[in-house]
Amino acid sequence: MKPIVQISLDLTNIDEALKTAALAIRAGVDWLEAGTPLILAEGLHGVRALRASFPGIPIVADLKTMDGGYLEAEMMAQAGATHVVVMARAHEETIKCVVKAGRDHNVKVMGDNLGCPDMVAGAKMLEDLGCDYVIHHIGYDERRGLAAAGQRMPSPLDQLREVVQAVKIPVQAVGGLTLEQAIQCPQYGAPLVVLGAPLTVDADAFKTADGDLEGSLRLICEAVHSQVVPGFSA
Repeated sequence: MKPIVQISLDLTNIDEALKTAALAIRAGVDWLEAGTPLILAEGLHGVRALRASFPGIPIVADLKTMDGGYLEAEMMAQAGATHVVVMARAHEETIKCVVKAGRDHNVKVMGDNLGCPDMVAGAKMLEDLGCDYVIHHIGYDERRGLAAAGQRMPSPLDQLREVVQAVKIPVQAVGGLTLEQAIQCPQYGAPLVVLGAPLTVDADAFKTADGDLEGSLRLICEAVHSQVVPGFSA
């Protein structure tokens, strides 16, 4: 599997999300993510707008489903999403429902292990229940809260190799990575590289970053796409 670059559109209005998405596609980004803030602010309208503007581009709907799994996945699929996200901390019946909806509506299911007491076991469970991808995720509040308490801020890289080795499906690492760390993820065996804060958005204001974003994204995409992922055939 060749490395894939995904941009997280963690913005709160459709116009800005569409402008950032257009810039990202020009720069070589492969997948667009309707981030949770965008879905909260704009709902299905945000996903539909992305689909209308970018036909043929994979769109991840990061709804972080915890219940009502079939309906939520079905609605996102009908709005144009190609990938939906369900949480490992949801009941396993919810995960099964999302997986069934994915099969019925031809969308891929990404299982997110955020908050699992055992992140590796959580990833393996998601695979066993039929998810197509694992999102190995250290949460925003967790990172900031521990840092504010004077503790070491956890990183997805801490256990990324273990997660990759535990499953046979593709893995992406999310949560507080620097750009340099995100670019290195394919060398850990994780082919799905997610770009969000701090490159594309401000972590507090959720606004598009200033500066030559398109030029920076192009260089990053070239660096990611040039890699061969250990354990995956090119």
